[in-house]
Amino acid sequence: MSDQAPVLFIKNMVCQRCTMAVEKVLQDHGIPYQEVSLGIVLLSEEVEDSELKLFFADLEKLGFEQILSADKRLVESMRNLIIQKIRQPEASLSKTWSVIMSEAFHRDYSGLSKLFSSVEGMTLEHYIVLQKIERAKELLLYDEHNVSEIADLLGYSSGQIFATQFKNHTGFTPTAFRKQHPRLRRGLDEV
Repeated sequence: MSDQAPVLFIKNMVCQRCTMAVEKVLQDHGIPYQEVSLGIVLLSEEVEDSELKLFFADLEKLGFEQILSADKRLVESMRNLIIQKIRQPEASLSKTWSVIMSEAFHRDYSGLSKLFSSVEGMTLEHYIVLQKIERAKELLLYDEHNVSEIADLLGYSSGQIFATQFKNHTGFTPTAFRKQHPRLRRGLDEV
């Protein structure tokens, strides 16, 4: 047996509730773990393959998937970082995405972008825009910030650029969207 604790990689863990859901399934199965974070479970000890199969079957019922390949694990880490930075922008959006990603993963942005595209079937840039649009929808519906403030929170250089991109993706101006029904939002794992 290895001295290093086993690590499980899980796709579609995008928020704290996801972490709590995975912890609950671990507890339901009696699987000892040290830590659960976005996309990663650090087990306390080795677990039988048959038990892991049952664990992952229950996770799949909740919309999660096991990630086996190193490339897919890296892409899932990129997805999680993007979601984290967009949801807490004060910490990060003063830097460009290429700098954020390169610093976080110690790799050339071009290589990260190509890998992301090959695994996800969309460019990294497009994924970032989709996440920003979903966050903008959320902020618009909360009605706590005006359009300019939302643009600034999401790292846009101007309210006009934000409004144009928002309309291109949703078919609505931000102001018109605010007046629409919240059913127009999507879950983070659906983006």
